[in-house]
Amino acid sequence: MSWLWPWGAREEDSRTDDENERALLALGGVTLVRRKEGLLTDDDSLKVDMGGDGDGDRDGDDVVAEALDVDIDSHGNYIHTVAIRKNNSSSSSGDDVPPRRRSLVLTHGYFAGVGFFYRNYHGLSQVDGWDVYAIDWLGMGRSSRPLYKGVRDSGDERRTTHAEDFFVESLEAWRQRMGIDKMVLCGHSFGGYMVGVYALRYPQHVEKLVMLSPIGVPEAPHDLENMIWQGYEPVHRKLHAKEGEYRMKSNNEAPVSEDGKPSWQRLLLFRTSVYMWDRNYSPQWVVRLCGPFGRRLVNWYIGRFSVLNDEQRAAMAAYAHQHALLAESSASSLGDFLRPGGFGRMPLINRVVSVTMPTVLFYGSHDWVGSEGGEEIVRRIGGRVATRIHYVANASHNFHIDNPAEFNRLLISEMC
Repeated sequence: MSWLWPWGAREEDSRTDDENERALLALGGVTLVRRKEGLLTDDDSLKVDMGGDGDGDRDGDDVVAEALDVDIDSHGNYIHTVAIRKNNSSSSSGDDVPPRRRSLVLTHGYFAGVGFFYRNYHGLSQVDGWDVYAIDWLGMGRSSRPLYKGVRDSGDERRTTHAEDFFVESLEAWRQRMGIDKMVLCGHSFGGYMVGVYALRYPQHVEKLVMLSPIGVPEAPHDLENMIWQGYEPVHRKLHAKEGEYRMKSNNEAPVSEDGKPSWQRLLLFRTSVYMWDRNYSPQWVVRLCGPFGRRLVNWYIGRFSVLNDEQRAAMAAYAHQHALLAESSASSLGDFLRPGGFGRMPLINRVVSVTMPTVLFYGSHDWVGSEGGEEIVRRIGGRVATRIHYVANASHNFHIDNPAEFNRLLISEMC
């Protein structure tokens, strides 16, 4: 967008991407070091003060995590990774064979990155015998940003497969490069959807599937686009006996005009959103379009995390804003596999029920993604494999941020 804002859009971001990531993770008790070809870089021994004394989410000393850019192909693409791998010697049984270590892999949601788990790393890394990894999806966060070419003129099946291939195959390439045979695979929201698809394609490498409030699960109402075009919002929370049937929000739940119908402002917002969604415009595109004012949009978005203090919100906003300013890539994929409102073009409810590994779902106590889709998955699996749903108290969609202690406790119970 340099033609629109020739003086730039980074006026509030004086730190580098690397510094912002380190600063955010430091607030969660994590010291991040960068490794290249398995060796510490020259500045790894320097403890740079990035501000803040932590946020009280952990006890004891900081844990050390590695920042890795893991090559996944011959075209220069890589997956940015945070890895917490403890020394095996401390838990050796005394013989020459080190104990088997297990792997937890965390994947973030949309408009997020590895930094959004900053309140969880310290607690999760305390479990004996486990290595903890988090990745930025290809084309997001600090991973490489290859050109993503949408196929919006194709049918739902081809659009969906095209997008899923982009993410799932890059995750599989990362797994191979990391030498991980089996993993507890955990994804939040958008990431929850993609790890579900990965588990269907590569079940032999998934020890347990953990979907954190996944989007794209339920069937959409048959008249979804028309419903939104008329200014009504489909509600995820109420799944009736007849699949795909949802009630509309009543007019008193949204701005209305004098005749009781949705207001012109709401109609304009909804219709513009549908137009942009179908054409694969991303929120990050909007942030870049706004130039130096884009940071205010990100500040508003991060400001919703009322459980954080001002320092934490500022660190998260700086981290997310810098990612939004990077070249457009897979952030524009959302419309290829999701319909407006977060409904899957090929809903997971009709596919993930065939999983062959233990499957766990998490939802916040006041999550905008209703848990009924997950409950229906459990019902349809019907005990064929072990399934469970956890509800994180006092938390919304980003429950790993809202209530990290409870989330960590529940996830650790699935690891042990």
